[in-house]
Amino acid sequence: MDIPRIFNITESAHRIHNPITPEKLATLGAALRLESGARVLDLGSGSGEMLCTWARDHGIIGIGIDLSQLYTEQARYRAKELGVADQVTFIHGDAAGYVSDEKVNLAACVGATWIAGGLVGTIELLERSLRTGGIILIGEPYWRLLPPTEDVARGCLANSISDFLLLPELLASFDHLGYDIVEMVLADQDGWDRYEAAKWLTMRRWLEANPDDEFAKDIRAKLTSEPVRYATYTREYLGWGVFALMPRQVDPV
Repeated sequence: MDIPRIFNITESAHRIHNPITPEKLATLGAALRLESGARVLDLGSGSGEMLCTWARDHGIIGIGIDLSQLYTEQARYRAKELGVADQVTFIHGDAAGYVSDEKVNLAACVGATWIAGGLVGTIELLERSLRTGGIILIGEPYWRLLPPTEDVARGCLANSISDFLLLPELLASFDHLGYDIVEMVLADQDGWDRYEAAKWLTMRRWLEANPDDEFAKDIRAKLTSEPVRYATYTREYLGWGVFALMPRQVDPV
């Protein structure tokens, strides 16, 4: 049980597996006004940077689940490195359908909404672990600029323009689902650069160390094409953000 090998190669040196920088991750933690002892669930926790740094900085108690064995091992190492291994637990497993045994203050899926078939299904899954008054945290792409053609959308690695919404439309969709939007932190182009460009050196070093690997041809092709593709399409058109939601209470009659 693992994620596709390409991600375990290209993002093996990443601490954060999406376009948010460490500084913005810290901003997000502070913006959510996390209290010591707050329980946090992170579905698709990657290499654990969010839970580990928030455990260090805010005293949260966290559980992370991720399908990548490599990332899970890196998360456990990071927890020991930051001295928070007694506060956070990382499970190698499928986060799809995972519901916490104990209700949490914050239920997050930051950049992996495919685990429940998309945005709506993932929000519904997270709410099943949420205690009353808790916050759902969703990381999701949106169109920074609407692509003029379907080819441009595919250049952003989307299947079509309809895969994502413009930011106002994405925010409106949360409202229509019955949630108050209580915070957001948006990636900028520097964050995208750090997420995407960091893969290139990782790929080059991997190729140098594994010239005879059966996957080397694919990595070589990706390293050759990705910088121009990214600069032409993703960097210009695609946004990404983390959105904090609270279920709207039913108004009294």
